Amino acid sequence: MKKTIVSAVANQKGGVGKTTTSINLAAALAAMGKSVLLVDLDPQANATSGLGLDKRGEKSIYPVLLGECGFEDIIQATDRKKLFVAASELDLAGAEIEIARMDDYLFRLRQALEPVVESGKYHHVILDCPPSLGLITLNALTAADSLLVPLQCEYYALEGLSVITDMVIKIQESTNPELRLDGILFTMFDTRTNLSKDVVDEVRNHFQDGVYQTVIPRNVRLSEAPSHGMSVFGYAPVSTGAAAYLELAKEFAKRHR
Repeated sequence: MKKTIVSAVANQKGGVGKTTTSINLAAALAAMGKSVLLVDLDPQANATSGLGLDKRGEKSIYPVLLGECGFEDIIQATDRKKLFVAASELDLAGAEIEIARMDDYLFRLRQALEPVVESGKYHHVILDCPPSLGLITLNALTAADSLLVPLQCEYYALEGLSVITDMVIKIQESTNPELRLDGILFTMFDTRTNLSKDVVDEVRNHFQDGVYQTVIPRNVRLSEAPSHGMSVFGYAPVSTGAAAYLELAKEFAKRHR
């Protein structure tokens, strides 16, 4: 039975390319022949709509987190072979209030994912987290084997990086000792600015092997694809954005081999 790897994509700062990375990493891994489940944990449900699914649909992660049904009841196929989605919905924000009242409030997602992991049906489960360190993100980090942190190439992004790396240590010490920082991924890289290069150099000097070699450039096709309900591979397969995410998927798969 093959090992299912659960990876959280998280950063408490919004606008860093987190959902873009979740969608396109998942799609690229599927294109490489891996069976992938993308779990949308963000109440904005952008990963759901970004793959052409209805964020107001009846099948969502909300009742799964409350223990009212299992993942097998909500997983939906996409138009890409081997890529499946557990959708979010706009009302998911209310789940945090209900989860907080439960005794095992940090383990809701981990418990729900156990049958999925044990089935061995998927090579990868990608958890697209909300842009906060609330209960849903903490559930994701408790359930995950590894964490991928998208980091926009700007100064203020560096300030938030220490917050999430400190959170990894706290999760390791409390709910999930197996969690590891898979890597930091630079996004929205602008070759025209010295600031982008300076941010990359500073983070690489500090984290060294904890940084992906692949860098995701600013690319208009990446921004346009979600409005068409597609990954960049469906919308603009011959683009710098598609090429970058394919390289990321290869590096990601190698790190998890």
